[in-house]
Amino acid sequence: MIILGLDPGLGTTGWGLIRADGNRLSHIANGQLKTDTAAALPERLADLSRQLEALIAEVAPDAAAVEEVFVNKNPQSTLKLGQARGVVLMTAARGGIPVAEYAARLVKKAVVGNGNAEKVQVHAMVSRLLPGAKIAGPDAADALAIAITHAHH
Repeated sequence: MIILGLDPGLGTTGWGLIRADGNRLSHIANGQLKTDTAAALPERLADLSRQLEALIAEVAPDAAAVEEVFVNKNPQSTLKLGQARGVVLMTAARGGIPVAEYAARLVKKAVVGNGNAEKVQVHAMVSRLLPGAKIAGPDAADALAIAITHAHH
């Protein structure tokens, strides 16, 4: 099974693609979808959707997994994250892919063994679980962690 993990964000959406064969996991690819911070919100959301549509068409995953929204201290940031997440969920569903959702604490617990793990710990464990993977950045590492979580559930 090929799983596409997605860590939604308006500025940067991380993605990670893994193959799960029973308990064996292997890295396929990862990266980041970026939107232009100078563009208006509707344009950025449309651009995010287009980029994700192209990625899904290219990699043809069997399933997608997305991190659930967490509440930031800044309500505006939370709202923008929610809007980007909505675009990610809709685009994956329109691509005909079953979509699962996981809380950040569950992802951290599944990958690191501790629901309060720091980002650096998640990145380190993803590197260990997917040896040889060249990770495109923290958002891509989170996306790979989400894909790994889906593979284990």
